[in-house]
Amino acid sequence: MNTGMLWFDNDPKTALNAKIERAAAYYQKKYGRDPNLCLINPNALNGEKFTLKKMTVRSYRPVLPGHLWIGVEDKN
Repeated sequence: MNTGMLWFDNDPKTALNAKIERAAAYYQKKYGRDPNLCLINPNALNGEKFTLKKMTVRSYRPVLPGHLWIGVEDKN
């Protein structure tokens, strides 16, 4: 993913799944398409990779804690 939307949510009371779903809903409303990739700080995932409603969630070191980089994965 070369371009995407950066989302900030550092509320410790909100589950990671809920944060991702909220960001995905906003992305869909703003850009008119569903995101399929979410990159987050490795500390938030503990080295795991998972799928949430057709969206791949992966760790990516440059993403700061509390942030999500969400968008559409490049096909090339």
